[in-house]
Amino acid sequence: MSIFKWQDEYSVNIKKIDDQHRELVDMINQLYTAMVQRRSDEVLGKILDRLGDYCEEHFTTEENLMQTNGYPYLAQHQEIHDKMRAKVRAMQQSFKAGNTKLTIEASLFLKDWLDKHIMGTDHKYAAYLTAKGFIK
Repeated sequence: MSIFKWQDEYSVNIKKIDDQHRELVDMINQLYTAMVQRRSDEVLGKILDRLGDYCEEHFTTEENLMQTNGYPYLAQHQEIHDKMRAKVRAMQQSFKAGNTKLTIEASLFLKDWLDKHIMGTDHKYAAYLTAKGFIK
């Protein structure tokens, strides 16, 4: 069961990044499926844990690409990443403290990540890398 399917418009045309973004779409769909099946409490902790690891891996990959290629807005992009990392940590801590009612908050955060961050901020650095001749 899926709420999102990967679409070409999500692509930044960098295979490694697109593969990581597909993983994010998969997490969104896992959480959605769990919500529909009324088992989000048991799945949410696992997704939040995976999301914490994913943030570190994915953001490091992106930031290294931007730094290596002289992206002029790297500092601003890192600042956005830092805020997203902090949001994930806050949700993880809240869940571990017993707040299992984070499913909607986590879902909205993931949807915004897809709609706003990938479709907006990430496409900007991808366009820069493409213009500089970065090869996938």
